[in-house]
Amino acid sequence: MIRTAAALLCLFAGALPGAAGVSLDERGLDHFYNLEFDQAIAAFEKATAAEPQSPDHYNHLAQSILFREMLRAGALESELVSGGNAFLRREKMNPTPEDQRRFDDCIAKAMTLAQATLSAHPGNIPALYALGISYGLRANYNFLVRKSWMDALRDATQSSKFHRRITAIDPGYTDALLVQGTHEYILGNLPWHYKIMGFLIGFRGDREHGIRTLEEVAAKGKRTRDDAAILLAVIYRRERRFARAIGLLERLIPRYPRNYLLRLELAQMYSDNGDGEAALAAIAEVEKLKRGATPGFASLPMEKVLYYRATVQFWYRDYTAAIANFERVTAKAGELDPNTGVTAWMRLGQAHDLRNERAKALACYRHAIAFAPESGVAKECQGYLKRPFRRTDDPPQG
Repeated sequence: MIRTAAALLCLFAGALPGAAGVSLDERGLDHFYNLEFDQAIAAFEKATAAEPQSPDHYNHLAQSILFREMLRAGALESELVSGGNAFLRREKMNPTPEDQRRFDDCIAKAMTLAQATLSAHPGNIPALYALGISYGLRANYNFLVRKSWMDALRDATQSSKFHRRITAIDPGYTDALLVQGTHEYILGNLPWHYKIMGFLIGFRGDREHGIRTLEEVAAKGKRTRDDAAILLAVIYRRERRFARAIGLLERLIPRYPRNYLLRLELAQMYSDNGDGEAALAAIAEVEKLKRGATPGFASLPMEKVLYYRATVQFWYRDYTAAIANFERVTAKAGELDPNTGVTAWMRLGQAHDLRNERAKALACYRHAIAFAPESGVAKECQGYLKRPFRRTDDPPQG
């Protein structure tokens, strides 16, 4: 479906190069990749003030504003782009009007600066790169906030065009292949009738070629090597290549030790790969870091840790333990991101259904519907009000 493919647009935003030797920029990027978006925003605001003619700084700032909202909404977990996940049908994110204005202003400023350089020097690679990233970020925003699928794909295509111009000038500029590989993978997932649209003419799309391109960036890229690895981990999950995803996450965790989502993703990959024991051990490590006040883990709600543990227990049929943990999560659902809260209520209902506790299950489904009535999970729960949830033989999934 177009929504599943378009959801991968969120992965474009990581492809921003750091400005070598600029301490504010490097500090901001370190905060960004460790999920410290308020600190990243502050650093990039100082960078734009110090170097107001750099489009990269404005792109960095826009990216941080968007990703802060994605974290709040629970939209950074890889389940966003797992094939067929109902989360793709959730309501759009709702950033504040101030954040929307700041994002749009930053993108407009970055585009203006890059286009001014290109007017004088059409082959300027840094300007082409920055302009491609601006279009990629706006593609994210169009998809995640405005829910404008066609505008998102149009901007993603423009992003790829600018980065293709870079590799036409310099075939060895591996970093520019990140956006191209992602675009190739997206188009490879689109139904044929979307591929005949005017702005997609000349872009056929090939899933496997897109993956191979991203693997090249992960191996040879300079500034976007880790971005490609993060992106590939998500794609590998969608393609059910869990062992490969595990290897990438194990490489990334030491580089970004304050990024708790990487560790939670690793637990899900172990679970998906059929190793429930390793998944629970990874979650236990996250809990240990949380309780030990490890830097970066203070903002992680304990209920989020319990949610991941309960999810693994649910899929591995330990329903008694799963119910106990989901009950602790739902008791504070209002303090969690919308995706975690509504899914916890649904899973709790499903666990009760599997234990033939129909009255309890119905109550949980109604809570889920009331919690996020426009979400895909709520719509799924509407069906369970009519017929009990039953397990299939599908492998574990988040």
